[in-house]
Amino acid sequence: MNLDHALTLAQARSFVAALADAAVDDDASAAFERVLIELDWLHGDESPGLDTDALGNDRDVLYLAATAAIESLSLFGLDPLDLELVLVRLDAARALDGL
Repeated sequence: MNLDHALTLAQARSFVAALADAAVDDDASAAFERVLIELDWLHGDESPGLDTDALGNDRDVLYLAATAAIESLSLFGLDPLDLELVLVRLDAARALDGL
């Protein structure tokens, strides 16, 4: 994994983790954490650390940023279908969260 790929993955994971932290209930939080598990699985569990302290609390902004970062992972050779399935799971988590 090159540096740009690692940075994009770290951003995607950070935004999704922030959504999990800000979720309205445990079910929504767990759904966002399943998105993290999918991202980790796609990368063979080689995932950069997370830092969610500096991110804002606007869940709509976090969702849009997470979506953009996940879509950008296709630039690094990930299967577009796998990424589309991650995005579907992210949308389902967002729906559980009432966004």
